[in-house]
Amino acid sequence: MNLAILWHFHQPIYRRPGSFDFVLPWVNYHATKNYYQMARVVEETGFRCTFNFVPCLIDQILDYAEDRARDPFQLALELPPDRLGPYEIVRLRKFVTAPEDRVSVLQRLALESFFSPIDGAGRGHDALLARQKEIRRGLIPTWRRLFQEKKTELTVSPYYHPLLPMIFDANAAGEEKPGVAFRYPEDGRSQIVRARDYFRLTFGANPQGMWPSEGGLSAEAARTIAEAGFGFAVTDENLLWKSLGRYDRPKLFRPHRVEGLPLFFRDRELSDLIGFVYHKGWNERDAVRDFLGHLEERRTACGDEGIVVLALDGENPWGSYPRNGVPFLRELFQALHHQPGLKPVFFGEYLAGHQPAEDVALVPGTWLGGFSKWSGSPAKNEGWAVLSRARELCGPNEAVSIAEGSDWFWWFGEPDTAEFNFLFESYIRDAYREVGLKYE
Repeated sequence: MNLAILWHFHQPIYRRPGSFDFVLPWVNYHATKNYYQMARVVEETGFRCTFNFVPCLIDQILDYAEDRARDPFQLALELPPDRLGPYEIVRLRKFVTAPEDRVSVLQRLALESFFSPIDGAGRGHDALLARQKEIRRGLIPTWRRLFQEKKTELTVSPYYHPLLPMIFDANAAGEEKPGVAFRYPEDGRSQIVRARDYFRLTFGANPQGMWPSEGGLSAEAARTIAEAGFGFAVTDENLLWKSLGRYDRPKLFRPHRVEGLPLFFRDRELSDLIGFVYHKGWNERDAVRDFLGHLEERRTACGDEGIVVLALDGENPWGSYPRNGVPFLRELFQALHHQPGLKPVFFGEYLAGHQPAEDVALVPGTWLGGFSKWSGSPAKNEGWAVLSRARELCGPNEAVSIAEGSDWFWWFGEPDTAEFNFLFESYIRDAYREVGLKYE
């Protein structure tokens, strides 16, 4: 049985329009804590798996690596403790859950929270700041090296992480459609092609595969991905069952073809066990033992030539695991290496010997199945109305492309999302400004 695991790395644009001023710190935080950790664990264990990068994330990592980013959270980590004011202290508390009134200790705990247990221990404050810079500067070169040495497979998502089916045609959301006309397939194609080209500039070769943002796919989007030269894409199993009109488990363990694009469907249960279950009180050995049991159960339906696919977030789950998931990941990768009858593979490598044997008429969907996290509620529909109006009046400019990202719509109507609302509106205003119009 073959096993392919895809880890997805993504953060939306956090910069204010036309500047390098960052509103939120999460690119900086995950760069040293999780993107670096995953590179280290994969190289250390030699485990073959796939990592998906969103171009707008890489672009922002490079802002930090090349010292362009102006980040008030980073400033709060760097200032002498006696110069930290109320605003800096509030920012530091974002990273420290324990009550702590001593400012110097609070700052130290916040800075340490930016590091994986795999690195950073035993260093003083200045040494940690120096190490942080060192990791950021070496991060993309490290991933490029791992890719070029074929120690990992890299894939890409559309440039600003748009929800492709709804960018191509918002009516793809069916009953959850936003109630405004939005059909711009040229925007979808641009985000796909730009991602391909940016990946080539960053890593030295065209990407073979794509994880469409939010696993969101339609037949029209799949055809465009294939036309852009991609050899495969990965999405959720729910799209397969909706498209087939039935649950047919053996079909999950084979790639299918949609509009000329080979398509893999992830095993949702296995992906969710790692993403959402094993951090809840499991020790790593019991968790891995349980996971291997689930894999063994799939072997009968899968067979020697089939493939089991996992695809999940590669950054956020680890904060809920002991020691940021390092013991679990090491245990998992070593156990998979030694599991009889199991072969870890890259997607492209598997396709070289197992082309899809069946075409599927794809029903649009996402990793959640439907589109309700991005469309259908009053707040989310209002976001689509604002975007639709901006696209109609301003055309396909850069600010509109950023505003097409899926994250804004995910957070509309949710509590404590003022920064996301601010960023979305800022880019809408910038879209109008670019064409000399006033946003009202």
